[in-house]
Amino acid sequence: MNIEDLLRETLSDMAREERPPPPGRFLQVGGGRSRRRGLALAAAAAVTVMAVGSTLVVGGLSSRMTVSEPPVGQGSGEVPVEVLRNRLTVKEGLRLTDVFKRLSNVTGRPVKEFEQAAKHGGALGLPAYAKGRLEGFAFPATYEVSPTSSPAEILAAMVARFNRTAEDLDLVDGARRAGRTPLEILTIASIVQAESGTNRDMPKIARVVYNRLDLKPARKLEMDSTLMYGLNKYGITASNKDLRSRSPYNTYMRPGLPPGPIGNPGADAIKAALKPAAGSWLWFVTTDPKKGVTKFAGSESEFLKLKEEWERNRGNR
Repeated sequence: MNIEDLLRETLSDMAREERPPPPGRFLQVGGGRSRRRGLALAAAAAVTVMAVGSTLVVGGLSSRMTVSEPPVGQGSGEVPVEVLRNRLTVKEGLRLTDVFKRLSNVTGRPVKEFEQAAKHGGALGLPAYAKGRLEGFAFPATYEVSPTSSPAEILAAMVARFNRTAEDLDLVDGARRAGRTPLEILTIASIVQAESGTNRDMPKIARVVYNRLDLKPARKLEMDSTLMYGLNKYGITASNKDLRSRSPYNTYMRPGLPPGPIGNPGADAIKAALKPAAGSWLWFVTTDPKKGVTKFAGSESEFLKLKEEWERNRGNR
């Protein structure tokens, strides 16, 4: 039984109780069900995540309060705060800084509160291989958030959704089979997400990353997406000054993968990182960014032709 199921079961039990359960209810270590529920609630930072279609409804223990002012169109009296939710969609590939801005805009809470909550990775339920860093683990999805949900509860819900996806995709064992750590797989997935124009290109782009890493000696990845992340900039074309950056995310200068994810990838990008397409490509070029056309090359001469095609399309815009 996963964390979300345990939380759902616990909330169902709580709904049948006349009085709020004592805090010790969630912290008992004796007994199978009590222990499992206690661990689940602790790991998810007392947050509930319930799926409603493609939307995840987020609520924490603070959300079990009531408000005396009813929503417009409803009668007077106390109204469960759960009915007053904000809906937000976190798109695939967003950097954590942009996720915080989106959360702040929707909830009205300062960005600093989300930044502070993100510093406590263990309380958010991050897996050990995240090394306490939230980037890459704030899973993209649509969430409905109660106004009383704290930043920690919201972020914990996103991590819980990531953990569920990682379990569904068999991320840990899949990484082992690929000869990589789970964090490396997620880092590759974040690059794939950032570099892909469409989902169908993702397995091929993942193959390019692997082919470059697997060369002896390894070839530098030379990805603008990683370079721009390290510079906290956006764009698809790096300047000469950018290329000289000493950032650990400058994969034009440093071999191998960057230190960690450069955004928060979705399930398709993670799948591609786990199961890349078969091929000998070492380059890819988005020859027509407007139409999202990406082409792949296995030799430098092919790559130069694709680059010329990109230049022509850019000049026609």
